[in-house]
Amino acid sequence: MSEPSDVVVGLSGGLDSSLAAVLLKHAGWDVHGLHFLMPASPSRVDVRLKRVREIAERLNIPLHIMDLREIFNENIINPFIDSYLGGLTPNPCVVCNQLIKFKYLLCYAKENDLHWISTGHYVRLRKRLKPSVTELLRGRDRRKEQSYFLHRLDQRYLATAIFPLGEMTKDETRNKARKIGLPLLSIPESHDICFLPENDYRLFINEKRGAEINRPGNIIDVYGKIAGKHAGAFRYTIGQRHGLGIASSLPYYVKEVRPETNEVIVGRKNELYSDVVEAEDFNWVDGIIPERHTGLHAQIRYRHKPGAGSLEVLSPHKVRFKFDEPEWAVAPGQALVCYEGERVIGGGWITKDVNVHKFKGGR
Repeated sequence: MSEPSDVVVGLSGGLDSSLAAVLLKHAGWDVHGLHFLMPASPSRVDVRLKRVREIAERLNIPLHIMDLREIFNENIINPFIDSYLGGLTPNPCVVCNQLIKFKYLLCYAKENDLHWISTGHYVRLRKRLKPSVTELLRGRDRRKEQSYFLHRLDQRYLATAIFPLGEMTKDETRNKARKIGLPLLSIPESHDICFLPENDYRLFINEKRGAEINRPGNIIDVYGKIAGKHAGAFRYTIGQRHGLGIASSLPYYVKEVRPETNEVIVGRKNELYSDVVEAEDFNWVDGIIPERHTGLHAQIRYRHKPGAGSLEVLSPHKVRFKFDEPEWAVAPGQALVCYEGERVIGGGWITKDVNVHKFKGGR
């Protein structure tokens, strides 16, 4: 960690961000708290505000509240809905970190002459001198590490960022909080998308866009045969098995969503493997396209075991990753994040041009 200076910490009201602020304060930093008001029910907003005010009062630090609800709707919620209606599977948490949390943390720091920004993410940083860059690394706790969610950050953010929890495991943070006596220790963690009531995106999209989006259509197998009917193509995601309403001795899985024809394509499990994945709008974390393209790993979703393979750079912002072993249920709209060892090379959004590897044998 850098020598103590002044820092603004993004306080969500949860344990991790609160502990980050406590650790920095105890290490001698001049800590400022910043809480973002996000779209949520009035009661949930009040609970979050109460929590961040408690921690700010406990640490005797200034707390600023920034209302980003309208900006969040414009940059996160509306594109999230449009992606599902466009046949994609979006990842709003990745976008939120880039366009909301870190963007406005840095804006606040600059406007208030603060030199550092901090959050409670489980990632690590490493300074490299030649060339002078700040590398983004996986957090030490592989069960909790969150580098996948931060792959779109560039040097503007990483060069001024501090992640106090990156070298800790989740168990260690809980024990540390218990010893410190944080009043937030009993707060349950949220693993869901924060703006989705009951984590049901289908109900949410219905409420936002109206019943007219529920257009009936056909469910078709990979050979073009009608296998069933659906009540809205946006209701299906790649790899989905349940809720298809197809009578079959062997299960079907959603392979593709085609909003342009209002069709849902299904296949057997062995028909959902892909060995080549393309991604666009690729962000190179170091700002440098690496010379090494082999011996790398990539993830196609957050809870995914990294797969080994090689990277082909198609253009400065478009890549193709060839996996050594095919991956199952690659979902366009999710992020492809590439790693060299512990270091995040960068990531982009998976396109619909997925090369499917068909296994021989049974279904």
